[in-house]
Amino acid sequence: MERKHEKYERLLARCKSLPKAPAAVAHPCDESSLAGAVEAAELGLLEPILVGPRAKIEQAARKCGKDISRFQIVDAPHSEAAAEAAVRLAREGKVEMLMKGSLHTDELMAAVVKRDTGLRTSRRVSHCFIMDVPALDRPLIITDAAVNIFPDLEAKVDIVQNAIDMARALGLKEPKVAILSAMETVNPKVPTTIEAAALCKMADRGQITGGVLDGPLALDNAVDLGAARIKKIDSPVAGRADILVVPDLEAGNMLAKSLTFLADADAAGIVLGARVPIILTSRADSVQTRLASCAVAALVAHAKRAAPAESIG
Repeated sequence: MERKHEKYERLLARCKSLPKAPAAVAHPCDESSLAGAVEAAELGLLEPILVGPRAKIEQAARKCGKDISRFQIVDAPHSEAAAEAAVRLAREGKVEMLMKGSLHTDELMAAVVKRDTGLRTSRRVSHCFIMDVPALDRPLIITDAAVNIFPDLEAKVDIVQNAIDMARALGLKEPKVAILSAMETVNPKVPTTIEAAALCKMADRGQITGGVLDGPLALDNAVDLGAARIKKIDSPVAGRADILVVPDLEAGNMLAKSLTFLADADAAGIVLGARVPIILTSRADSVQTRLASCAVAALVAHAKRAAPAESIG
C-alpha cells in the first residue's frame, strides 16, 4: 500500500494562496536537482532563477524532459561561482530563497557564511529536519542535525529560536519545544541537562520567545504521552513536542536517520538564520520530500515578508 504524506500535503496546501517567491537555484546541473526546481515552480511554490553553466543546465533539462525556456538563467562557469552568484542575488534582494543544486553543501554554505559577501545575520545559522513520521499525527522538527557540530549554550539559543520561528511560519501558534538529553532530571554530571534547564529559564525570562520549552527530556517522554505519565512529568511539552532540540549533530543525525530507516519517515530539510531560507536537498530525497522542503522555505519567506522587522530564519 502506498504511503500517504498528509503532513507534507498540508504544508503544500498552505502555500497555494501565497505569491510565488523568487528562488536562486545554485548549480542545477543534474536531472534530479533541475527537475526538483521545475516541479516546485509548477506547483506554485517558487519562481526559480537557475544559476550555473548555461550549457550544462540546458543539457540537464533535455535529459529530464523539462521545459526551462520561461526561467531566467544566470550564467556562472562552475559550482563555486554559481554559489557566489546565487548568494549575491539574495544579498541584492532579488530572491527570497536559495536552493541547492548539484554542488556540495559545503560549497553553498561557504558562500552563505562569508563575513563580507555572505548572508549572515545576528543569528547563528542552523538546520531543521521537518520529519513526516507515520506513527505521529503531527510533523516533528529536529534541530540541529546538519550544521552545528557541538553547539554551546549561546548557539543553542539561536538554534531554538530559529526552529520556533520556522514552526510559527508553518502555522503552529505556540510550538512545544523539548530540549533532549538522556534523562529528564538535571544531573551535574551530564552537561546537556544543565544546558536544557538554562534554556528553559531563558525562555521564562523572555530571552527565547514564541514557544513553550521544557527540558531536559528524554526522547520517549518528549514524544509519547504514556511514557511522560509513567515518569510523572507534568508539562505541556512532555509527550506532545513539536520540536526536538538535540544535544549535538551526531545525536541529531542518528535520530533523524533512525526515524527515516526504521520508522519509514521522510525528512524535508531547511537552513535558517541567514538572510533567506536555504533549501538543502539530497539526490536520495523523494519528490515529495523535495517539494516539502520547498514548501517550508516558501512559508518562511512569506513570514519574513509579512514581518520584515523580525529576524525569521
